[in-house]
Amino acid sequence: MPKPKSKGSKPGKVEAVAPPPAPPSWPPFKPALPVADLSPVPHPLTSKVVLIPSFFPRSLCRDYVSFLKTLPLQTTPGRPKRGDAVRVNDRFQVDSQDFATRLWEQTGLKEALLEGDMEEQWGGEPVGLSYNIRIYRYSKGQFFDCHYDDSNNLTLPLDPPVPVKTTWTLLLYLTSSSDGCVGGETVFYPRDRRSSREEIAVPLETGMLLLHKHGDDCLLVRSPNLSATTIITKVERSLQARNGFSVRIFALDDESYGQFSNPSYTSILF
Repeated sequence: MPKPKSKGSKPGKVEAVAPPPAPPSWPPFKPALPVADLSPVPHPLTSKVVLIPSFFPRSLCRDYVSFLKTLPLQTTPGRPKRGDAVRVNDRFQVDSQDFATRLWEQTGLKEALLEGDMEEQWGGEPVGLSYNIRIYRYSKGQFFDCHYDDSNNLTLPLDPPVPVKTTWTLLLYLTSSSDGCVGGETVFYPRDRRSSREEIAVPLETGMLLLHKHGDDCLLVRSPNLSATTIITKVERSLQARNGFSVRIFALDDESYGQFSNPSYTSILF
């Protein structure tokens, strides 16, 4: 599907807005991170996808899988708004500066993205992660169809505050085929059309971080059906210049079955 400009919605009834949820008490990073050298590896078929293996150890992935099951999730409606991708899933959304900061500063991610000659790869100087966290859970029959991740303009509350634009999405896989997952790989289409001959499929790997460009440079992306639990963390990265990252975590329930793709905020699926 193309990347159309969003149109303003028609005036309608103003509904009461529920107060945002308080951030949960995220589990500590134990053992201390990183547990391995974090070396960003560009995908051999596209410079818009970068992989970092062993970002989370298996034990920490298991801790987060257990934790995510305790959070309150709501099922999204099956009919999307005009221009949105079709999806049916359970989700929880929260702004958590603490969690985004910990991911950026206490995991080795900041150093991994700043070292060497990678700044040209990122399109600017990485300065942090989006604080908007989304948690998605996919059960049997639920899915997130092909779509693009938008970029977001943010101001990071640093000293002094830094205006940024998110430009990359981060996905952290908490489960994989070694944990009993079947399917669920992230699939990219470089020519803005769904074609099995052109698809670039990245299989699940427990603890691996996947980064992909979003906004105007986003590839069409989806995930094919899976038939067992899978969990991924999703994040947006913030860059000066003024660019940024988005953080997200994804997971799927036991016997889950569906498709998911990458929204443009920090998200968690399980």
